[in-house]
Amino acid sequence: MTNQINKSNKILLTIIIVLAVALVAIIYWQKVGFNRNYWAIYLDTGDLYFGKLNYFPKLSLSDAYLLQRNEQNQQNPFSISKFSNAFWGPEDKIYINKENIVWKTKLKDDSQIINFIKNPQSAISSQESVNQPPVQMIPVQSTSTTNEQ
Repeated sequence: MTNQINKSNKILLTIIIVLAVALVAIIYWQKVGFNRNYWAIYLDTGDLYFGKLNYFPKLSLSDAYLLQRNEQNQQNPFSISKFSNAFWGPEDKIYINKENIVWKTKLKDDSQIINFIKNPQSAISSQESVNQPPVQMIPVQSTSTTNEQ
């Protein structure tokens, strides 16, 4: 009988250790993350977001930025701003409905957007020193396709 209890305790202890390791791995992955790439996500609303794509527990973007249109500024009609800096004070994570995604793409490490995100002050000062307008984006014409079900 005591041999059977010891065997049950060993199995229970093994299960607890495996679950604890899995929990630590999930928490680490969510909080610290691995070297995740930045993505661009274009929604059917016309909004274009940049950020680190997460699939668990729901599709979301963290460290999110938003491309904004400024039609009054002819020299630079687009600007990029951090989503968490919006006037209503959102967290720095956007949950996205998969059905609203028109397209998504991984950004290259050397893209101008990534350079701006990683070092916004450097991007601004280098543009001022060369007297160039800030990063310009070409408007994308949507070739909308309807989801047939």
